Amino acid sequence: MIKRIIKILLITFLVLVLAIFYLSFFGIKTDKFNNQIRDNILKFNKNINLNLNEVNYLLNPYNFTINVKSENPQITFKNIKLEIKNITTNISLRSFINNQFIVDNIQIKTEEIKLKNIIALAKEFKNSPQLFVLDTVIKDGFVTVNINLNFDEMGKIKENFKMEGIVNKAKLNILNQIKLKNLNFNFDIGKNIYSLQRIDMKLNNVKITSPLIEIEKNKNSFFVNGKLLNDKENFDIEKFKLIFPNLFNNIDLKKIEFSSKNDFTFDINKNFKFNNFKLETSINLNQLIFNEKNLKLKSYFPSFVEEIKLEDHKIVINYNKNKFNIKGNGNILLEDKSDNLSYQITKDNIGFSFDSKINVKNNSLLIDFLDYDKKENLSSLVSINGIFKKNNQLRFNLINLKEKNNEISIKGLDLSKNFKILGIENLNIDYMNNKKILNKFNLKKDNSNYIIQGESFDATRIINNIMDNDEESSSVFQNLSSKVNIKIKKTYIDKVNYLNNLYGNINFNNNKINDLKLESTFQNDKKINLSIKTNKNSETITRLFSSYPKPLIRRYDFIKGFEEGYLDFYSTKKAGISNSVLTIDNFKVKEVPVFAKLLSLASLQGIADLLTGEGIRFTDFEMNFSSQKGLTTIKEMYAIGPAVSILMDGYIETKKLVSLRGTLVPATTINRTISSIPLLGKILIGDKTGEGIFGVSFKIKGPPKNLKTTVNPIKSLTPRFITRTLEKIKKN
Repeated sequence: MIKRIIKILLITFLVLVLAIFYLSFFGIKTDKFNNQIRDNILKFNKNINLNLNEVNYLLNPYNFTINVKSENPQITFKNIKLEIKNITTNISLRSFINNQFIVDNIQIKTEEIKLKNIIALAKEFKNSPQLFVLDTVIKDGFVTVNINLNFDEMGKIKENFKMEGIVNKAKLNILNQIKLKNLNFNFDIGKNIYSLQRIDMKLNNVKITSPLIEIEKNKNSFFVNGKLLNDKENFDIEKFKLIFPNLFNNIDLKKIEFSSKNDFTFDINKNFKFNNFKLETSINLNQLIFNEKNLKLKSYFPSFVEEIKLEDHKIVINYNKNKFNIKGNGNILLEDKSDNLSYQITKDNIGFSFDSKINVKNNSLLIDFLDYDKKENLSSLVSINGIFKKNNQLRFNLINLKEKNNEISIKGLDLSKNFKILGIENLNIDYMNNKKILNKFNLKKDNSNYIIQGESFDATRIINNIMDNDEESSSVFQNLSSKVNIKIKKTYIDKVNYLNNLYGNINFNNNKINDLKLESTFQNDKKINLSIKTNKNSETITRLFSSYPKPLIRRYDFIKGFEEGYLDFYSTKKAGISNSVLTIDNFKVKEVPVFAKLLSLASLQGIADLLTGEGIRFTDFEMNFSSQKGLTTIKEMYAIGPAVSILMDGYIETKKLVSLRGTLVPATTINRTISSIPLLGKILIGDKTGEGIFGVSFKIKGPPKNLKTTVNPIKSLTPRFITRTLEKIKKN
């Protein structure tokens, strides 16, 4: 009896084991419970309908649950059909036996579904602003997804859900500015972590790939970090600017070709607003071409044609909300000739700071105002460090040029937005200029004043600029109000002539010279003094004296062979109008083309021969004139000498028109005329007068390079001419 009972128990146990084994591995298929399953699964939303085929029931003996699986079911809602690969759920064995389907987990595997449809389904369960935005920006694409949902006793989805799948051929449009095409990636989504892998897409037609992007949900926002890669590509400039709208505000981009690796992080809130964006980028820049706007390089690189080319640059960029840093080096082409450039640019709340070095070897370099010209194939290192402030002021902490034994260094140079100098801390000059003249001096700031001292300085260009441009606005300073002390051992005023031991000081007030005193001697020990003083009546009084005027006169191309003499210049200026007197005593000239032509037309060939031979001597020259805004009015110019005398007046418009008229009289005619004056003539001239000829009146008019000269003989001298001659004779 016991054996039979044991046998029955063993058979029962075996049958039970076999039944469990069969139900665990093969299960049973039936549609008997389809309606109950559908009602339980979809009771969360009445608008959704689930169509099930035969359902496979599989026993899980470890936790006493039944695995319910349906192949190829179909979900329909609002005329949308979603093709599902399978749906799997677990119910307790007890509820199954009691015919009570309590669902605590659902696993859904889909076929390829349109992204628009999956978003529409999600909105049926929980509509939100985020889903609305996604529905707006997503234009196309497909998704295959595996969904694992857990439910609580109330039938609500627990937060420990799991979703993974693949997105293919997605297309997004964000505010018509950022356009994504052919977006493909794998995704793995958990409670607060979203992981995207093997991403490739076209961002505004730029091919971009990414191995990983992770999104972490915080309280009210999402933290995103990832990596983006792009291969070498010639980018569409306009679309590139849409991606970085503020990065190149001051640069006119023409072409850009590069590959890059980008690590980025940012926060994005529920309204899709970006914050705390950070970017670390490594760039291989194959080529960048842009037009310069504010650099004004043409004046330094003579063959520069406005386009700057950067080639083969290695660049590292760090960017965040308030600051970005660019560091790189490579080749720069300014005249289709390559030189090396290294640089670091940082943008912050103050402005753009920059630190760059360029080894200029293959390009020529010209610094015109310093008369410095570096030829090609001669290496020069140019270092520039400074900051471009938000108020458009530019500060150069350092500008340094080093080329063999030549060096130019500027420290603490501040420029206004119109590139006028606001201040400078130190200027050190040590170079040989184009005229082979050594410039070696130092300018340094002393509180609010400046000190200039050194061995040698070529002032030729400065003197030329002062003589060619009398406009007050020509100052390179914005508002200079300082005292400048000067002490230079040798100061060149042209290629040959120089001053020894130039010393003195200049007081500036609002860019105007308020007081100036300079003294020096020429190489032949003859003196020159210059003084400028502004009096209480706001009159600027200028006085120049030189016992060696030849270097000053030779600056005028139309006078050649000026010798000897003394020069005295006196001028007063007020409200832009100057009145001046220029006096030169005891000098001679050998060549004045206009004068020679005048003598020739007056048939004074003998005197004309003197002019080109030994030269014509004058005992006195005096000119009274006034100047205002490029117009010089000669009230009277009188010159008297043993051979000829001239009295003249007229006006000169700078670089436009010359209009002069006057009287020219040989000395013999003057002597004869004056000697005919009773008593006074004998006292001044004596009895012998010579034969002589009549004088001439003349006119000189036309553009400076095309003067027309006419003469007419005169039979008698004007009282004015005689009076001025008598004054000069009495004076001597």
